[in-house]
Formats: sequence, structure tokens, C-alpha cells
Amino acid sequence: MREEDEEVVWSGSWVSQRLGVELVGDDGLKELLGLALRRNPKRAHLLVSHVLGKHVPQKPSVVYGHGYELGLRVRDLLGRDEAARAVVLGYAETATGLGHAVADGLALAPYLHSTRRPVDGVGRAGGFEESHSHATSHLLLPEDPKLLANGGPLVLVDDEFSTGNTVLNTIGDLHARHPRARYVVVALVDMRSAEDLGRLDAFAQEIGARIDLVAHAGGTISLPEGVLEKGRALVAAHETGGTAPVPGGGPVSGSGPVSGGGPVPAGWDAACAASLAPHTSRAPRIVRLDLGWPAGVPDGGRHGFTPAHRAELEAALPAMAHRVAEALADGHPAVEPGREGRRTAAATPPETDNPPRVLVLGSEELMYAPLRLALELERCGGAREVRYSTTTRSPVLAVDDPGYAIRTRLVFPAHDEPADGPGERYAYNVAGAGFDAVVAVVDSAADTAALHAPDGLLAQLAAHIPHVVLAVVPSYVPDGRVPASGKEPMLPEPLRGPEFSSYPPDEVGWLLQDLSDAELEAPTEEREEAIQSGGAHYAESLPVEYQPSDAYQALFHAALDTSAARIARAVGAVTDTVLAEHPQRHRPGTPPHERRPVLVSLARAGTPVGVLMRRWARHRHGLDLPHYAVSIVRGRGIDANALRWLAAHHDPADVVFVDGWTGKGAITRELTAALSGFDGFVPEIAVLADPGGCVRTYGTREDFLIPSACLNSTVSGLVSRTVLRADLVGPHDFHGAKYYRELAAADVSGHFLDTVEACFDEVAGAVDADVKELLAADRAPTWAGWAAVERISEDYGIHDVNLVKPGVGETTRVLLRRVPWRILAKRGAGTDLDHVRLLAEQRGVPVEEVDDLPYSCVGLIHPRFTRGATGADGKAVAAP
Repeated sequence: MREEDEEVVWSGSWVSQRLGVELVGDDGLKELLGLALRRNPKRAHLLVSHVLGKHVPQKPSVVYGHGYELGLRVRDLLGRDEAARAVVLGYAETATGLGHAVADGLALAPYLHSTRRPVDGVGRAGGFEESHSHATSHLLLPEDPKLLANGGPLVLVDDEFSTGNTVLNTIGDLHARHPRARYVVVALVDMRSAEDLGRLDAFAQEIGARIDLVAHAGGTISLPEGVLEKGRALVAAHETGGTAPVPGGGPVSGSGPVSGGGPVPAGWDAACAASLAPHTSRAPRIVRLDLGWPAGVPDGGRHGFTPAHRAELEAALPAMAHRVAEALADGHPAVEPGREGRRTAAATPPETDNPPRVLVLGSEELMYAPLRLALELERCGGAREVRYSTTTRSPVLAVDDPGYAIRTRLVFPAHDEPADGPGERYAYNVAGAGFDAVVAVVDSAADTAALHAPDGLLAQLAAHIPHVVLAVVPSYVPDGRVPASGKEPMLPEPLRGPEFSSYPPDEVGWLLQDLSDAELEAPTEEREEAIQSGGAHYAESLPVEYQPSDAYQALFHAALDTSAARIARAVGAVTDTVLAEHPQRHRPGTPPHERRPVLVSLARAGTPVGVLMRRWARHRHGLDLPHYAVSIVRGRGIDANALRWLAAHHDPADVVFVDGWTGKGAITRELTAALSGFDGFVPEIAVLADPGGCVRTYGTREDFLIPSACLNSTVSGLVSRTVLRADLVGPHDFHGAKYYRELAAADVSGHFLDTVEACFDEVAGAVDADVKELLAADRAPTWAGWAAVERISEDYGIHDVNLVKPGVGETTRVLLRRVPWRILAKRGAGTDLDHVRLLAEQRGVPVEEVDDLPYSCVGLIHPRFTRGATGADGKAVAAP
């Protein structure tokens, strides 16, 4: 039997039967709306639209078509001249996409939507309250403050027009600031009661303006006495595992499969029930996709969206849809992140034997970008069937009944660091809907650790849908575009594993550009000669990656086994010191959820430490700390574009710079100098070991072996050291690095982290004692290491402190990357130096034991290196 011939059930009948709520109105009203119950002290019921694309997955052509048609009707109502002067305003979060589609229908109208997300540095052009909502405050944050000041018509778009309070609040606020002669209110449905019908006309007369209303359908909802209390009781019964009787029938369970939208055909439950349980047939795939979003085009209307932006987006949509189709076809992005623009994709999708049934899932206020992407995917035939919906902050009861509009609910923590603090977010009618794949579209401000957490949105989706594609749209920062004004362009989003680095995506975001395809390696001796002659900077090339022998690998594993607990103790001490002192960076009264440190490791030696600090905070305190890696180059400073990105996404006062250890303090001084031109950042570094006495936040001041210093990329996520070269890194680019995918078989990055983390519980007591002692101690830098380096430089006739590398970590780097002259080892140093002695033996470098050394060892780079002075192979080292 065909679906259209089956008996259908209105998706509001369950609520209507139990609460006596009645929906009466135009023909087709019940095709547009269903009913559900929500946890809201002001309104028990929820009108659930089948064509909005918020709670019910729907064909994108249906969602966009309803909004676009409303826009055409408004254009006809206003006439060509007035339509050309109009501005469209949509309401967050539900109608942001609908309002944008209405603006498209008007064709020449700029668009703005209200937002509940404050943006630092953007002034308010207005604000108002939504009286019945669970989250009331709306902000208006246009980039152009004159956007709402013109005298043309203002078109206000919401999904439903019920009491009219929200619209009246908006018009009242804006009319007081910028009076105008005409307003148009647009909604999918006009559901005003008889008492509310006259309010709009009365208000228009009061302010001396014309207010029109355009809607697809109209009607009223009848609410019997006591419905709010009955609704609360019904919600409570189901949320505590109870059931509610159906008149003349049996009980109904609390959640279940879902229809694709509209009235539900009989028999759908049996076909869909099996898909509600988490899938187990094959492991889920989560693929991160680079959309190739056009530079300078806003992600939505939060700060304004112009017809020029619309034209740019229209031109880019076919290529973006093609990338999505490719990712859906084979589970791999069409263009690797960081490589956009290096191939041109046609609009036609790739051929596949079994195109998937796909849901494109937007995120709260981010509705228009995923809707247009879904619409283009539907148009080009990139999937067997495409549906569209978005996540929401609105708490709604889910009930497994074809007569109820919300059939299933996924719950996950907010992942965009909302101003009102952490809380639950929801995706409705996704689980159990039979989707083969989901494309989750978020903006970069929402691409946080919480998104990738074990209980986050991606994990929830992956538990029910076998193929998850994550597409991140750059969050538009009003001062981050470069059109004719010459402002700096928007920066790309952080690179994450597995596309860049072997770390999981939630462990670290790399504020770098991917230079994996560039030829950057040079022989060690050739690099040394160029560096010392002044012909090149050390950051302009990379040393050939050292491939350790079996004997050296064995030393690494032995050192890790021996020192894991000591490292874990230092990780705990430095992390808890940071957490204890971080609130001091904030003004009094700052809410606790805004006092979270943002770890920013100095790539690449600091990055494993940043990951471990993040793991400690989560393991011991249940905190998910954001973590990024940035480049800092001696003599060139820190990556200014990375700082600009951080300042746009976080409070600079929250940023805590992280490194592995200190030597003589050159990087500490470099950071202090580099940050002098940036407001808000604290020029301090937190390190595991500070033998040089260069910082005030550390785990220990002992010079001990941190095994991550023993290897290069294979203990640092397979990422090279950073590169800064003018022909590869432009003025608006992040510094670069390579991802050595080909070394995956030798990668011990995860093993190193897991081994140290396994010791966290063991050292917890010692960490508590260490932190108590550290917080009470005078930890002011002594710079003893710098003084020792200056003395060594003069004693050995080097006369250049940059060629003296103190500490076991720096000495290891000298042996792996530079041309060493000799090694000074503290007399009696033990197994911490076994790997140093082995490397020195392999390279023919003498190890000299000395007394009164403040470090366990010091590496000396050959002070007058040429290949002729040391032999063509660079191994024969001679004293001057």
C-alpha cells in the first residue's frame, strides 16, 4: 500500500486528547502544525511546525519554499520601490532561517536577526524580551549601526504570531530609536486569540505607523482551564518514567521513532522502531569536512547579511554541496582542511551505487547556512533523500506516539559557551528516523571541546547514525572582513585531527596552516651553515625527521615507564596551580563559568603538555578546558594572527600559555616582548619543568627528563615544528607546519599521553601537597639559568647565548636538529641522560662531565660551523 493511501494521524492528537487543547482554523493548518509539551513555567504546549525545519526534519525545499513565498507576498504588498528600501528582521532562535528566506524573497532587502549570543566589541542597536520563552533576552547587533536607522519598511519575521507581545516589544523598542512609517509582520501561522486580534491595530494607531500582517495560515488554539498545571503534571509523569493513559486505550511510552514531518502514516512505527536503538552493525564514521566557505560571507544574519553577501553565497553553494556529496559517498572530505582553493569542484555530485538518506542538522541560531546547503544538496541529487532540521535550546517532552509531534530526543551539553552558562541542548526527531548519514553544521564559535566530548552532540549523533560529517562555518566577526575597507580578513578555523595531527579533535586545535605538501626539509648541516651565516632563519626550513634506532626507541619506552609518575605529578601541580590562580585574572563578580582557563600551548613541544593539562582538569575536576596550539619563533615573535583569532573567540585574560620546560628563558622573553602590542593577554608561561628559574607557574624546578623531548613529531601528534617563510606564510596567514602522516606506524603520541594519564590517581595526594606548597611559596623568576648560560658562553669562547642550550630537553633538541659541538653533563647525572649519551655517541659528540652545573646537561652548538670545519658528514666535531 502506498504511503499516501495509508491512514494518517495528526501529530497533535496526543496532546489534544489528554489536555483538551483544540486547534481550529484555516484548511491545512494541521498540516503545518502539530503539538507537544514542554518544560516551561509560562506555557505548557508547543506548536510544532512541520515546515520550519527546527524540531521536525523536513525537505529543505519545503522549508525554504515557505519562507521564500512569504517574501514574495511581502514584496507584492510593499511594491517595488518600498520593497527595495525594506530591512528584514528575524527572531532568534527559531525564525533565523525563516527570516532569511523571507529576505531572499524580497530580493533586495538586507537581513538581520536577533541573537542571544553577545559578541565582544559589537554595540547593541536594540533589544527586547520574549515573554513566553524559556530564554527571553534578544539582542540586535548589526555591524552597520545605520542598518535599522533608514526610513524604509521594517519586516519582522517569526514562526508564529500568537499573543503579539514579542512583536510589540520589538516595534516599541526600535520605533523609539528610529521611527518609521511602516512595519510588516510575517509568520507561518497567525494564532492570535480573539482578545489579541485588535492589539496590533491599536498599537499602530498609537505610534502613528501602518502595521500589516502576512501569514500562510490562521487559526486559534483553545486552552481549557487548568491546562498549565495539567501539562506540568503530564510532563513530570513521563520524565520520571511514568505513563499517561489514552482515553479508551493503553499506556504510551516516553520516546520512540520519528516521522519525517507532517501527519504520520499508520504503520510507520513498526518500520522505524528498529532504528531507534543505537546502531551496532558497523562502527560510526565521523568525518570533518572543509566546506570551502567563501571568505567574507557571514555565517548568518547575526550582524547583518546583504544582497551582495547573498550573491557570493549563491555562487559558492554548488561547490560546497559537491564537497558534502563526496564526503557522504566515501567518508572523506573532498578537499583536505587547509587545502581549499587547490582544486575546483563541479556542481555535479559523485556517482554512487547507494546514495544515502541524509539529515543536514543546523545548530540553534545557525539555520540559514545549513538550510541553503541542504537545499543545494537536494537540488543536485547528492543524496537519495535530504532532510533538514536544527538543534535547539528549547526543552520539549518526547513521546513515542504517532499522534505526538516530538517522537525522540537527543540531549547534549551546550557547545558554544553561551553567555547564560552551561546547559542542555536538544536534537528532536533525529534518532530512529532511518538516516544513513547526518551533516552537522556548526559555526566555529560552537566548534569547542564540548562538541567533541564523549557526551557531546557528535557522539550522540554517532550512536544512532552510522556516518557523521562535521562541517564548520567560520563565525563572522564584524571587524574581520576585508572588502574595500582594507580591514584584515577572517582567519580560518583551527586544524584538528585526524585531518591534521594524530590527536583526537577535542584534544587540541592547531592555529596553524597545513604545509604538508611543501618541500621544507634540508640536511642538518646545510641548515646549520645557513643559519649561522645569516643566510636563513631556523624557522624557514625543517630538519629531516630523525628516525630513531631500535636501541633509542627502547630508551624512550624505558624512560617513559620510569618517569611517567613524575611527569603526572608535575602535570597535576602546574594545572592545579593555574586553576587556583586563574580567578584572579577576572574582575570581581565574574560568574564562575566565565573563569575557565583557555590553554594555548607553544607548538610543538608545549602541545603534549597542554593535552595532559587538559586531561588532568577533566579527570580530577570534570572541567573541559579549550586547548589550542600556536607558533612562536625566536627572533620573530608569536603568531600575531593566532592571537587575533584567540581574542575574537575568547577573553584574552583567560589565555594561559603552556610550554614543556624552560631552558635559559629565551622563549619567555620572546613572549613578553611579542604580547606588548596586544591588549589583555598575560605574558606568562606555565611549564612542567623550570630549571632555569624563568617563570612563576611550573610543576617543578628540577631538570628531569620529559620523554616527549626524546623524539620529534612521533611524540607530538606527527606535527613538525613550525615554519615561518615569506613565500608560504602571508601577512594574514597562520604560521605553518607539516603533518607527517607517513610516520603513523612509528607514532607514540597517544601512548605517551595515556601512560602519563594512567598515573593521575596515583599521584593525586602528592599533587595536593605540592600545590599547597607552591601557592604559599615565593615563585618569582630568578633567571639563574640565563646567568649560567652567559657564563658558559664566555667560558667556552662561544660568545653567543643562542648556541648554548641548557637542560635535558634542549640538549636533546641540539642532538636531533642541530650540529652539536659538545655536551656538558652534570657529574653524577643518572639514567635521565642515557638517551643523550646514546645520541652523542651516534653523532660523534664528546660528553664532558662538569661540576657546579645548574642543569643536568647543556648542549653546545658548534660556534663556527661550516661543513669544511667539521667534515662533510657533519659528524666529526673539532674544538676551535
